[in-house]
Amino acid sequence: MIRTRTDGDVRVVTLDRSEARNAIRPEDLTALSEVFERSETDGSPPVTYLHGAGDAFCAGADLDAVAALDDPAAFARRGQRVATAVEESPTVVVCGVDGAARGGGVELALAADVRVATPRATFAEPGVSLGLFGAWGGTGRLPRVMREGDALDFALSGRVLDAEAALRTGLVSRVVDDPRTVADEIAGGASDALAAIKRRIRDRRDVEAQERAEAEAFARLHDAHADEIARRRGE
Repeated sequence: MIRTRTDGDVRVVTLDRSEARNAIRPEDLTALSEVFERSETDGSPPVTYLHGAGDAFCAGADLDAVAALDDPAAFARRGQRVATAVEESPTVVVCGVDGAARGGGVELALAADVRVATPRATFAEPGVSLGLFGAWGGTGRLPRVMREGDALDFALSGRVLDAEAALRTGLVSRVVDDPRTVADEIAGGASDALAAIKRRIRDRRDVEAQERAEAEAFARLHDAHADEIARRRGE
């Protein structure tokens, strides 16, 4: 499901499960972790471009996998590990969202350094309709990216934001026809300057305690709403 290639000064990471709108399974989390953690040592280009194949960016966690979880807190922690690896990657990560970003897809985008949407992009955190919420670090990152009031409205309502609404609220920084062009633009900068800028802007207090509480809350809700998750899986 995860494809990588190098194109000049940009490493391209593609979520490639288009038949399922690039929904993420546990094994895909493992593959994504390996891709971004390996960038610490594999001499990756200075910019990584993360995007989805087909007509969606990412539909979030695969509901078949969510319904079958024996240890939902561990699943949340795996997703957090991926998002942290994206955020802490020594490369600048540009996320291009074309089509739908839902749930875990939004959380992957939140972990990127730069989020760029096409006019077709839409964003939502629909977990609340299942009695869940985004637990891959999203509750910590969302109010840092959007204003707190907008973040609460977005997460609590489960409503869909189009590209222009995402731009107004700060969820994305640009709306363009081809997000890859933004990755290429950034890659034109000096690689050491790009890395230094990212390190300084990303420097913040430890979020380990917040993420631990997030995973525990997700596990409690998963157990409480298991029947509804199973029902919705079949829709």
